[in-house]
Amino acid sequence: MFNRANKKALPIIMGSLLVVAILIAFSTMYGQTSNPAKSPADSNTARIQEEAEERPIADSDTDRLVMVFPAGNVPKDLSLVEDKINDYLMKKINATVDIRTIDMGSWWDKTGLMFASGEQMDIIFTAGWMRFGDEIAKGRYLPLDELLDKYGAGIRKILDPSILEASKVNGKLYGIVTNKEFASSKGLVLRQDLVDKYDIDLSQVKTLADFGPIFEKIKRDEPELAPLQARADRSPLTFMMQYGIFDMLGEGPGVLRREGQSTKVLSMAETPEFMAYAKLLYEWNRKGYLNADATTSKDNEYDAVKAGNAFSYAESLKPGFEIQASRDTGYPMVSVELTKPYTTTADTTSAMFAITRNAKHPEKSMMLLNLLYTDPYLLNLLDWGIEGIHYVKKSDNVIGYPPGVDAKTVGYNLNQPWMFGNQLNSYLWDNENPGLWQEYRSFNEQADKSKALGFVFNPERVKAEIAASILVEKEFMPAFNTGAQDPEKIIPMYVSKLKAAGADKVVQEKQRQLDLWLADH
Repeated sequence: MFNRANKKALPIIMGSLLVVAILIAFSTMYGQTSNPAKSPADSNTARIQEEAEERPIADSDTDRLVMVFPAGNVPKDLSLVEDKINDYLMKKINATVDIRTIDMGSWWDKTGLMFASGEQMDIIFTAGWMRFGDEIAKGRYLPLDELLDKYGAGIRKILDPSILEASKVNGKLYGIVTNKEFASSKGLVLRQDLVDKYDIDLSQVKTLADFGPIFEKIKRDEPELAPLQARADRSPLTFMMQYGIFDMLGEGPGVLRREGQSTKVLSMAETPEFMAYAKLLYEWNRKGYLNADATTSKDNEYDAVKAGNAFSYAESLKPGFEIQASRDTGYPMVSVELTKPYTTTADTTSAMFAITRNAKHPEKSMMLLNLLYTDPYLLNLLDWGIEGIHYVKKSDNVIGYPPGVDAKTVGYNLNQPWMFGNQLNSYLWDNENPGLWQEYRSFNEQADKSKALGFVFNPERVKAEIAASILVEKEFMPAFNTGAQDPEKIIPMYVSKLKAAGADKVVQEKQRQLDLWLADH
């Protein structure tokens, strides 16, 4: 029985039910027309989300790998791509991968903390220019010979044995080299639209100093732009010194002059070329050609161009690089080569992955690396993202952006195909030369070869001196790279502090090891 309160409430309840019924009916009749139309990209995203409900579920037997590499930005769709990668990896090797990107400006601090804390890091990017020998000397990387023999048959089939040998230290393999170009030239990359607008004749540019009048014009006519974007750790001086003029011979002081037949190891800070380029950057700084925040900025140079704040920046060049730079910046870019292509040990080892002492799953880590050399689907998923969302196929190996998407708006713009596996399996974009991979092969064959090609310096005997020298470089190199101080005043101070840090001992140790290596080659 209802009490009096129930009876009073009944009309209210029935009325509410009637309103709900009317709303449901209205929704059924008009719901489809009231929803906004979905774009193809929205439909594709929905499809990926529906597939997520059907994907294999990771269990306690699934190995989770952690892969760490530098990247200037974290693509907003990284987690979406990572999920797709993991669907595939669970079927292939019963593993998933947690992708961790770190900005290069904070790379050493963050990875150093990860090593010190014992945090899981299975696979990590490394390179000859990234203190490779020093990281090995610290015991941070595992020897890979046995793992490669057991789980890396595809890698051994693809990579030339001499290329693999370049990542050996004391007879043991510590890095797996990316199959890509193995040479580089140095130069500047510039906005093509402004080159055209001001009718700049780049054919007359033969040396770095020849850019002076061009920068003056840009500064005068485009005052909101920095004619040259630089950072404390990267500038034209860095690129011209490192492998443009010298082979750096690994970590620490001590370089080998590129030209001529001499095999004498030199202190770069004491060479006339170092003084000349430092003076040029100082002159340009005083004229206002460099970005005002050069000594403090940690942003990638191409991000400054993308934001409309810069005209040019220095880079290592290779066939097709202008297309890559155009994707990075969102502007059509043109490059000017200032040195001839050159191959050093650091070029052959300029992109590698190592397996760390913090790895929980070394075997599965090698299996994953092997897939990146042998499985084009996985490689291109990591390189370019998901077909239909981040790119569409124009032919078997050629891709373009989906309708309504471009380089500035695409959700997955990692754009680092040179970093992973077998780059020659990577898709090419529809504005790239379809014969680019053959150009890479020719580029490698025609490049000048360093007199020390294949030599890997072992820093073990001079670790303390290298560490002390690196601290001195951190103190002084920002001023040289950005032209912040008069080099005629501070280079003598720089040299003096390097000597106090033991730089001469490092130079001597490099000379000793190089002489022994040359005697065997």
